[in-house]
Amino acid sequence: MQDCHNRRKITTMRRLNLCLLLNIILALPATALASGPWHAAGQNTAGWQYMTPDERVEHQRRMRSFNTLAECRAYQDAHHQHMAERAARAGARLRRKAASGCEQLQQQGKLK
Repeated sequence: MQDCHNRRKITTMRRLNLCLLLNIILALPATALASGPWHAAGQNTAGWQYMTPDERVEHQRRMRSFNTLAECRAYQDAHHQHMAERAARAGARLRRKAASGCEQLQQQGKLK
């Protein structure tokens, strides 16, 4: 009988802890939850669909390696040109993304 009572007590404590954690997460501002390191993805990288998985990893690594906005933009412009050529070969037209990864990195304080 005592064993059954202890199990209920532990289950109740786990539920309370889970509820507490959920309330803390829900109380956080959305920006706190979304503020992780910048990452390349289809919604923010021109030509994502024309890149191989290895190229995507390398692109993300390169984007995170720059120290200045000028370095980042130079790479990004060259990358965009390369992806535009791939798109043209596929019969498509590549458009730049509205939000530039370089500007996002600068806003996060990663670039000078």
